[in-house]
Amino acid sequence: MDKILASKTALELAKQVLAIEAEAIQGLAARLGQSFLDAVALLLNCKGRVIVSGIGKSGHIARKIASTMASTGTPAYFVHPAEASHGDIGMIARDDVLIALSNSGES
Repeated sequence: MDKILASKTALELAKQVLAIEAEAIQGLAARLGQSFLDAVALLLNCKGRVIVSGIGKSGHIARKIASTMASTGTPAYFVHPAEASHGDIGMIARDDVLIALSNSGES
């Protein structure tokens, strides 16, 4: 009996989470504007590579973004910001585009 009750509770929770996520995605659609188009144009016209960077959880996400871009045909790689300040900044060239991720927007 407890397993049946628990599975119904889990199902309701899953439905609630999906509804919240769907609402958040719909809210993002309304925020798309010229800055989105500018970012797309920057990436499409990039003559170098796309460098993605972030620290902490943002770094994990940045690494995944760089990996996905590279595997779909966009030359991209991850540069850790702390390593960049210790010499890896030389991996970034003039024609590259940098995507810097930050959870708070402060770093």
